[in-house]
Amino acid sequence: MASHDGKPLSGQVALVTGAGRGLGRAFAEKLAALGADVSIHGMRENGPAEYGEGTTLTAVAAEVGRSFGVRTCRVLGDLTKGEDISRVIAETEAALGPIHILVHNAGGDIAAAGGKPDPNDAVNIREADVRAVLERNLLSTILTCQAVAKAMMERRRGRIVTLGSVAAFKGRTNGSIYAVAKAGVTHYTRCLADQLRAYDIAVNCIAPGDTRTGRFLGTRAVDPDRMVETGTLDRIATVDEVARVVEFFAGPMGAFVSGQVLRIDGGGQAWPA
Repeated sequence: MASHDGKPLSGQVALVTGAGRGLGRAFAEKLAALGADVSIHGMRENGPAEYGEGTTLTAVAAEVGRSFGVRTCRVLGDLTKGEDISRVIAETEAALGPIHILVHNAGGDIAAAGGKPDPNDAVNIREADVRAVLERNLLSTILTCQAVAKAMMERRRGRIVTLGSVAAFKGRTNGSIYAVAKAGVTHYTRCLADQLRAYDIAVNCIAPGDTRTGRFLGTRAVDPDRMVETGTLDRIATVDEVARVVEFFAGPMGAFVSGQVLRIDGGGQAWPA
């Protein structure tokens, strides 16, 4: 669709999952700045306040719309459940129209009862936490992409961006199930890209390394030397440095790029995926 105000995504509708704070909000703001109308999804209305990055999901949606002059809506749902996904899509379409761009950001290394799994290694992590991490990351990606892709296939148009992690590309004792889930997300993205080629739908995965979100900074000790923003790539990314890659995959420059995973880690993993 041609833009009418010089913004490349004007007239398009984006659904960003897990968009209340952190990277998800940065993705939503980046797409809105490019002219897209944005559906702001979250699992909880008060989620943005959990790490001090906002108040409510409703307020975030209003702020994004006001700041960038686009239409927004706020949708709540548990994306491990098909019925919730169907409702999130229906509410988005009712408020904004058909979805042209999906950025499936929802996920995280989060235990069944909240917080990080403890223990969190390959052998001792509890079964409930194994299921929670796999469902929150891999299952939600598969189910959400399936639901959104079907309508995109009918229209023969769309972009899908999934969220992997650099954790997916190296064996690790700690956070191992999260790493396994993100490895699954990476390969599901490739499989989906293969199926959707004939429909002119590009599907790609971004794999961030350490990024200075509220949750990241609030759940671990951080080396202050890695909080610089210039002079070295051996540092923690800003959220905007990750969000810029979504601009590439969702915008005109990414039209013929599909089935790819792009690590955004300043070269911290300089080996094949």
